[in-house]
Amino acid sequence: MTDAALVPFEVPNTALLPVPGAVLMGYQQRWVADRSPLKVMEKSRRTGITWGEASDNVLTAASERTAGGQNVYYIAYNQDMTIEYIQACSMWARVFNYAAGEIEEGIWDDEADADKAIKTYTIKFPSGFRIVALSSRPSNLRGRQGVIVIDEAAFHDQLKELLKAALAMLIWGGQVHVISTHNGDDNPFNELITDIRAGRRAGTVHRVDFQEAVADGLYQRVCMRLGKPWTEPDQAVWVAGVYSFYGEGAAEELDCIPANGSGAWLSRALIESRMSADTPVLRWACKPGFELLSDHIRAAECRDWLEGQMLPHLERLPPEALSFDGEDFGRSGDLSVHVPLIQHQNLVRRVPFTVELRNVPFRQQEQVAFYLLDRLPRFMGGAFDARGNGQALAEFAMQRYGATRIQQIMLSESWYREHMPPVKAALEDGNLVDLPKDADTLADLRAVQVVRGVPRIPDVRTKGEDKGKRHGDAAVAVALAYYASRELNAGPVTVGSRQRKGSIRSQLAGY
Repeated sequence: MTDAALVPFEVPNTALLPVPGAVLMGYQQRWVADRSPLKVMEKSRRTGITWGEASDNVLTAASERTAGGQNVYYIAYNQDMTIEYIQACSMWARVFNYAAGEIEEGIWDDEADADKAIKTYTIKFPSGFRIVALSSRPSNLRGRQGVIVIDEAAFHDQLKELLKAALAMLIWGGQVHVISTHNGDDNPFNELITDIRAGRRAGTVHRVDFQEAVADGLYQRVCMRLGKPWTEPDQAVWVAGVYSFYGEGAAEELDCIPANGSGAWLSRALIESRMSADTPVLRWACKPGFELLSDHIRAAECRDWLEGQMLPHLERLPPEALSFDGEDFGRSGDLSVHVPLIQHQNLVRRVPFTVELRNVPFRQQEQVAFYLLDRLPRFMGGAFDARGNGQALAEFAMQRYGATRIQQIMLSESWYREHMPPVKAALEDGNLVDLPKDADTLADLRAVQVVRGVPRIPDVRTKGEDKGKRHGDAAVAVALAYYASRELNAGPVTVGSRQRKGSIRSQLAGY
């Protein structure tokens, strides 16, 4: 059953609006308000997206050309969906009081397939534009111009070819709206979403799962339609019933999680192709009890390590390049990892070295971070893990270098969903190179898995070559570094002392 058949409520005319104010719910309004040439909606079933889309389509077709009016072509994969959609359009035309014609049935003669005739349903408007709902996929859209709506796209045969034909319409100012629930993680619909999130294709992605729709008032609208009062206990029972109905398919049908997602997300071959034996991993592990030493002793030992291990690599960096940093924080269990990135004129990001800190006290982690960032050439910005204990260092770095240069990242499922695909794309395209050729780094990157449809680090610890715990720390730092290189461009930082030697007092004051 489609969204159009399960709309929250129907509006027969403007005098009978069931509630004052906006008829569309928040997520429907955000979808309709997005005027991007290509926009994609990954959605739960039963959320009324098609119904909201129909309202926008009526406004588009009813408008004059000077006001952005265009023809609208709606493409479903079966006739029932087509009928439900065109009936919704007819209802919206009455709501808006447009003098639209009656629904006309017709035939679409497919130029690419003479034997194929597609049944159509059309509403014509005084503007001269029309809405045409097609009951199946045409072989081509040659000569058509306007808005193309592809509904339940993941269930269309040959979706790639349909998208190719539809996207050609963007050249002359058309729009393409792609709407669907998921149908597997290797489906062209999911690949389209991944490409947009990775930056390979221009467009916007909207996502509405069932829980988000309920939080935005979906069940309240159901109650209005049924003429019954809303209560929170009733809502909980209703939600449970919907999940029970979909059973094992609920994750894909309701939670927007494409099925069959499992296993390592990055192949060993891909990772190793972007590794370099010339990229070192600078490791510092503090023995138990180091945190009990006096401040000046800890600062001095840290300074010795920095000047002996890190400084030679910093001094070799090209002064004209831009630099960024990503940091994943750990204290007594997991590692803290810094991944600097050097960006050259060709926009390729190169890893000059990485830093791994194990059991390093908080003060010395701050010392290491500031020493590194003060000396990176033309430092543009960094992304710091701000969960748990990492929040303090992330905040200190923000205060030192500015809120426009340091992003304090609360790693979450939504963050991974949005920002991991660009990392994979950069590795595949050769825009992120020279990762350390190191067994632990490889294992961390291989630890990224698709969990609930999202590439991320699962809640499982591993052991590194030093027998210490790891939690994909290098992979997280790489992702944060690449995020910083994409999102932060506030101008180079010149904060901090660049002296190479000095007294213990000066080291404590400025690291």
